[in-house]
Amino acid sequence: MDKKRIAVIFGGSSSEHEVSCVSAASVINNLPKEKYEIVCLGITKDGRWYLFSGSPEEIADGRWERDPLNQPAFIAPDRSIRGIVVDGKMGFDVIKVDCVFPVLHGKNGEDGTMQGLLQLSGIPFVGCRALASAVCMDKAVTHTLLTAAGIHQANYLWFYADKYKTGAEKIKRKIDARLGYPIFVKPANAGSSVGVSKVSSEAGLDEAVEKAAREDDKIVVEEAIAGQEVECAVLGNAEPEASVVGEIAASAEFYDYDDKYKSGTSQLYIPAHLDEAVMEEIRSTARRAYYMLGCTGLSRVDFFVRGGKEVILNELNTLPGFTSISMYPKLWEASGVPYSELLDRLVSLSFEIRTQY
Repeated sequence: MDKKRIAVIFGGSSSEHEVSCVSAASVINNLPKEKYEIVCLGITKDGRWYLFSGSPEEIADGRWERDPLNQPAFIAPDRSIRGIVVDGKMGFDVIKVDCVFPVLHGKNGEDGTMQGLLQLSGIPFVGCRALASAVCMDKAVTHTLLTAAGIHQANYLWFYADKYKTGAEKIKRKIDARLGYPIFVKPANAGSSVGVSKVSSEAGLDEAVEKAAREDDKIVVEEAIAGQEVECAVLGNAEPEASVVGEIAASAEFYDYDDKYKSGTSQLYIPAHLDEAVMEEIRSTARRAYYMLGCTGLSRVDFFVRGGKEVILNELNTLPGFTSISMYPKLWEASGVPYSELLDRLVSLSFEIRTQY
């Protein structure tokens, strides 16, 4: 059987560039080599694209950017090409690919921009389409649609950062009346808890909004839920499956970027310390939200559980981490799907979505 050629895209011009590289190295190491030929396409933080031919270890630690053999390259939006255009020594070359695995986190990676390019290209790709990616990336839009669907969430409000500059007192009154303190202040469009602050009183609000505004011009404010943080991995297209439920005991005040990807000091419990009926409600709600928002391929759905019973959906992550300490692959491994098999299934799922080809 001929091998399928998979283009793994990594890096990206987002605040999550480094973890994307670590995730990609893990994906490359675990894709079944007997089935797939892997081509690596890296994006620097300043947005330059290169065909990279070195080792996954060089991707993980960032050395790939200094490889003298790197060649400028890009995914062609022209559907007649269906592959990568490479600026070679003798002119432009084309590398045909069967599927793209965009191992990209955050802006310009999982927010629908890359997915839109891939839909234009006509190449099958792993993960959600452009609209679902954009919807799930924007926490304000996600909240609004899930509210319309009757899915239980934390109380919230959102505003544009420039409105805070001219109307901070009015916004503060709304926060006090609708939410109280403590609260979480978040950029609407950012992942992995980047730009997020927990605020215990009005005195800390200005600084938190300023921090969030460095990541996005839209700010979301949510009530702080005192409860267990749990996650459920979803896999599939028209009939998605949900994994066992995992629980995070964060070592910091909340499960932040460093805890997710650097220190790894949080305790992970799989399965979560919850009654089976509550975990089934979480799995059912995860599948419902996934389907309602149009997700395909994969997403990690995050929840709070208050008092051991009350299930509160937090957010959906359409391209969760794939590092050695990431919950998405760990949850599927605990559900009986080893890492390599999981990646194989994700690639297979990409070929089922035909509407954009």
